[in-house]
Amino acid sequence: MAPFARDSGLMKGRRTIWGGRHQVRAVLYMAALVAVRHNPALRAFYLRLVAAGKARKLALIAAMRKLLVILNAIIRDGQPWHTPQSA
Repeated sequence: MAPFARDSGLMKGRRTIWGGRHQVRAVLYMAALVAVRHNPALRAFYLRLVAAGKARKLALIAAMRKLLVILNAIIRDGQPWHTPQSA
């Protein structure tokens, strides 16, 4: 989920995500869409980005990447993921 730049000289373009495995990206997109609605940790992350002025689609893609990092850590550690409890 690394964004590719379309820059040339002084011109700056919008970043887009392309290449890689489309099916995996599509599944992660749907999972992130559900997660920002129902998972408290990812919802807070998403809402913080939107409140900071980021576009909703950009915030969703950032949540998608965060979800991928969480899933990789779950596989690496062999432990289930627990939502952090607030004190």
